[in-house]
Amino acid sequence: MSAVVARVRRRRRVRALVTTTTLTALVVTLFIVTLSIGSMPLSAGQIVGALVGLDTGPGVDYVVRDLRLPTAATALGVGLAMGLSGIVFQRLLANPLASPDFVGVSAGASFAAVLAIVVLGLAGPWVCLAALVGAVTAATLIYLLAWRDGVSGYRFILVGIGVLQFFTAGSGYVLSRATRYEAREAMTWMVGGVGQAGAFELRLLWVGIALVVPVVLVLTRHLATLELGDDTATALGAPVQAMRLALTLAAVALVALATATAGPMAFVALIAGPIALRLVGVGGPALPASALVGAVIVLTADLVAVHAFPAQLPTGVVTGAIGAPYLIWLLVSTNREGRGG
Repeated sequence: MSAVVARVRRRRRVRALVTTTTLTALVVTLFIVTLSIGSMPLSAGQIVGALVGLDTGPGVDYVVRDLRLPTAATALGVGLAMGLSGIVFQRLLANPLASPDFVGVSAGASFAAVLAIVVLGLAGPWVCLAALVGAVTAATLIYLLAWRDGVSGYRFILVGIGVLQFFTAGSGYVLSRATRYEAREAMTWMVGGVGQAGAFELRLLWVGIALVVPVVLVLTRHLATLELGDDTATALGAPVQAMRLALTLAAVALVALATATAGPMAFVALIAGPIALRLVGVGGPALPASALVGAVIVLTADLVAVHAFPAQLPTGVVTGAIGAPYLIWLLVSTNREGRGG
């Protein structure tokens, strides 16, 4: 029996390693492709040379570092953050619908950004900070309203949907009072796009990722205990509500950083986790894989949005088109299996 268990574990490790390595290679490839495609096509050698500081010519350096690198780095960071936060939410609340964009966190960021642009007349980094505050406020409101001697996944999602509708309606009202220029600026925060981030937003995103991701990886060691159920976890001596709150805060921080940088990237957090779970298999390390899948989705969506149509589209339009059919399928399958509550 022990030999069989050891063989199964070895197969899981090999599968997880192959999956993670393949996803990493795909992310790197998509990142380079994002830097190479455009009105001035560039080779991989030119891109690498510009990134490491070799003498590739002022034109190449400008195109790579100033024009394309911010967009590619934003897509990469947003995808990693969204993918990781999504699977933390889903495992923490034991529900495939538990996505930060589905329960109103991203909508809170959008509402705060639109309010900052239209009502307060803010721009640039101040809008990013407003979106960050809006996401945290929305998550806090959901958590407080869903609290009843603890937080259950089903109640959290129902309250989150209500908060989502509230902030979406608020954004629509504010937009109805905006000028044409303000509405155009604000619409980016309603749909989401990776090409809008400036130096401040990009720095905030990557510094935040560097600080929060290690915390998430440490905290998620407790996820397996929480997935046993509150009663079992409490019997094992685990501080259930404290761990759940810490994991929720960490996941919210990731999605808040991503949304404050690029706006609400629809469905990325919702679909990255399930795809990663299918790739690594049962019992595999799905968190790194989910982050990488999120990066693949956003990088691919940005390439499609920019290069596949006569007119450039916001990245969030493409991710929404990808995720909407999955959401419909998920709702139908969940209802048939009786897991919808």
